[in-house]
Order: sequence, then C-alpha cells, then structure tokens
Amino acid sequence: MTAALTTGRLIVGFEGLALDPDWRERLCHPAVGGVILFARNFASVDQVRDLVTEIRALKSPRLLVTVDQEGGRVQRFRAPELTPLPALGLLGKWFEQRPDRARDLAYRHGRVMAAEMLGLGIDLSWAPVLDLDRGSRVIGDRAMSGDPATVADLGGYYVAGMKDAGMAACGKHFPGHGSVAADSHLEVVTDARPRPALEADLQPFAHLADKLSAVMMAHVLYPAVDPLPAGFSARWVVDELRQSLGFEGLVVSDDLDMAGAGPAGGLGDRLAAALGAGCDLALVCNPQSVAQVLTDDPDLRGLGAELIGRLHGRAMSSMTEQLLVPEFRAWRESLDLLSRNEQ
Repeated sequence: MTAALTTGRLIVGFEGLALDPDWRERLCHPAVGGVILFARNFASVDQVRDLVTEIRALKSPRLLVTVDQEGGRVQRFRAPELTPLPALGLLGKWFEQRPDRARDLAYRHGRVMAAEMLGLGIDLSWAPVLDLDRGSRVIGDRAMSGDPATVADLGGYYVAGMKDAGMAACGKHFPGHGSVAADSHLEVVTDARPRPALEADLQPFAHLADKLSAVMMAHVLYPAVDPLPAGFSARWVVDELRQSLGFEGLVVSDDLDMAGAGPAGGLGDRLAAALGAGCDLALVCNPQSVAQVLTDDPDLRGLGAELIGRLHGRAMSSMTEQLLVPEFRAWRESLDLLSRNEQ
C-alpha cells in the first residue's frame, strides 16, 4: 500500500518580491506546509501572480498560499486592478437600518475578495473576522458588529460569498478577541471575565462552526477557563471548539511571534505548545523567526495532505473569468464606492 501523503504544519512569512535560493530551500523544508504573504511581498498584480506560481511549483504536495485580505485597515494587496474593500464594520452599520442590504453587501464583500485573490493564485484569505466590536484596539471596525447575532448573521452571508467564489473560510480569533482592549501583537492580553460572560463572543463561531473550513485561535488568556492563551490550551481547542461546538475543520494558531504568545515560552516552546494543544497548523510570520525555527529542524508529525487540501482554492487563470459577468462588475463598483465614502 502507498503511504498517505503528508505536508508540513508551518505557515511561514518571508521577505521580498521574489524567492532567492535561501528561501526556496526553506520553503522546501518538510516542516513547511504553506506561506502567508504581506504587503512586503506585493508590488503589482503581475508580480505577485508570478511569485505565487513559483511558490506553487516548489514541491508536491504543493504549498498552501495565504494572505490577510479583510478590507479596511487589513488589506495587504492594493492596486488599481483590485477593489478597495470597506472595513467589515460598515456592514454592521448598514444592518442597523437595512438588514437585507447589509446581508447582500456581506455576500458581495466575501465573493469579490475571494475571487480577486483566487485570480492571483492565492488559496485562502484568513477571513472572516468573527470577533465582536466591543472595545478592542486591534479589532475595532475589523469586526462586523458588537452584537453577536448580527456577526453570526452577516458572517454566514460573507462565508457564502467566499464559498461561491471557490475559497474556503477561516473564522478568527476564537474564542473572541473583541471584548478586551489590549493588542495581542504588542502585549500579553487577559480577558478576566467569568466563563458565562464569554458566551456572547462564542456565539458567531458556534453558529458558523459547520460552515468554516478553518478557525484561527486568539492569543488571549481567559483565566476562568485556562491559564494559557487559547491557542495553547487544549481546554479551548479540544473541549470547547472541537467537542462543544462540533468543529471538524482545521485549527490554526495565530502568529507565534506575537507578544500575546509569550506565556507559552520561547519560539520552539510556543510551536510545541500550539501543536500539543490541538492546533493543526501554526503561523510563523517573521522571516527571521522562520529561519530560526527551521535551523532548529523541528521534527513535526506531518499533516495529511488531504486535510490541508481542503483549504486550497478553486483554480482561476485570471480575473477575466469573473469580470465577464456584469453582476460581478457591479458588485466591485458598489464596494469601491462604499470604501471611498468611508475614508
């Protein structure tokens, strides 16, 4: 019998607009299963398409190619050919007065974002944000609303838009980063509320658990449940997300370089803790940290290639495929107008 194919469990960031020999070698390391691209990797639509083509050809099973293309403040790729997407918080504002219009916009947002990224060869945008807008400095208008029922409702339409374009969806940041002010990129973050008070933040994830292909964990401590940040806690990953919510997709850590991951120890300790807690994939976005962890040559149990394959996007040769549809052009124009009026 032929052994089942496996792939690496690290999703890594790198420098530059093209791959040099060192980065080609690193991305071929058996521990690497995919990449995450940033604005530092983008100069133009043609350049990033060529870069993605090169990444895809490096090895088999091929690497997963991802990006954060949420809209608003978090839109890594910006070019005349790409729609300037409004922040998701605008959807919640529309929902207050015209819920049907807001649902339509949520679908358009997810559909257009996903189609544009698929047209560049990107498999997955780490979206949608399912946090609540309840005072977090880092989340804010990245969230659709402060009301969990609204986020769940609009999130369903957003995910449907992504799916219809051919892209899987990843909800983030479980169990919810939006109700605590501090930024986990910069400091250790603690949400000290009792367990029952956390239920509102969990509602969007519970509502969409069977529609998401992946969930990204939050680097936030919830001491009422576990003394470790959620992404390093089997109580959160296994007991709450897997068992209580019945989530069957892939679980990914947030970036292991973030200050909020500090309670788990050094980089190697963080990686071991995330995978030990039940995460399937781990993000390491800082190129220097990637070089470090691969130099340490982590002996990671491979992830089944068919599992990460669930996150591969539908192949599209270019945006032309979508732009031939008049309705799609109208969707792009409406989102462009909303984004410009929002600024």
